[in-house]
Amino acid sequence: MKKLVLFLVVALTASVMLIGCGGENTPTDQGTEANGSETNTDSGVDFSKLVQARGSDTMVNLGGRWAEEFMDEYPEAQMAVTGGGSGTGIAAMINGTIDIALSSRAIRDKEIDDASANGVEVVEFVTGRDGIAVVVNNDNPVAELTRADIKAIFTGEKTNWKDFGGNDAEITLYSRESNSGTYAFFKEFVLDDEEYATHSNLMPSTQAIVEGVQQDVNGIGYVGLAYLSDQVQGVSVSMDENSEAVYPSLETIQAGDYPVARPLFLYTDGQPTGVVELFMDFVMGTQGQHIVEDIGFIPVK
Repeated sequence: MKKLVLFLVVALTASVMLIGCGGENTPTDQGTEANGSETNTDSGVDFSKLVQARGSDTMVNLGGRWAEEFMDEYPEAQMAVTGGGSGTGIAAMINGTIDIALSSRAIRDKEIDDASANGVEVVEFVTGRDGIAVVVNNDNPVAELTRADIKAIFTGEKTNWKDFGGNDAEITLYSRESNSGTYAFFKEFVLDDEEYATHSNLMPSTQAIVEGVQQDVNGIGYVGLAYLSDQVQGVSVSMDENSEAVYPSLETIQAGDYPVARPLFLYTDGQPTGVVELFMDFVMGTQGQHIVEDIGFIPVK
């Protein structure tokens, strides 16, 4: 059976991976069933329904790889993986418009209450771990910061690079938008739940932060570890002035040395069944966890 894989750009520049089957029958983004789908007789699972996953932009490439390789194993399956932010994915799961929410933050109490009120039983899966890398322009001489320094920068308490051994220049802040799990995690974990500076540039995607900092010698931002590349330079982070600064990497996160790390979640409505159960087994199995590591995250198994 011929498989069609389409990569599209959705609102807020979130990545989309649509994977369909059945020749010219392409599933819609609303989860409508495609004509001509087949049932895998070996597994006894009905693959006629399009399975939709949506949420964290940090995880969208990971989710896309999971879906693609899952489709290789189950060619009759149909999946759509969409970004847009953790909050967007969780809200869509609560509203019943998707099957799986991708989230780079833990679901909030209010969201659990909203889900319960809507008859949704939230089931959580920890699928990997990620480090949040603070990044600056490659021409910025600042290579180390404490967590207190980072908080002072992103809350707007300190606004000049000279306060951190850099040039006498105004600091430009690049942050994710408020529906992002990375935004929420960074706010809670690094800013101690204080507000971001009002002059922060709120970017629609992690890649947009990378591009902004790359083009701005005075820029600073934060990205998931998988987005750390030679386009920008990561900053070593210490817990305080008396601690050793640690560079973000797979090794330092796995060892528990890097101080800004988080779990990566998938959420479903109730215990998965059918094709969603097969997909979750795939994600948590050897092949799915190898993909986690290959993308640049830390596997949990």
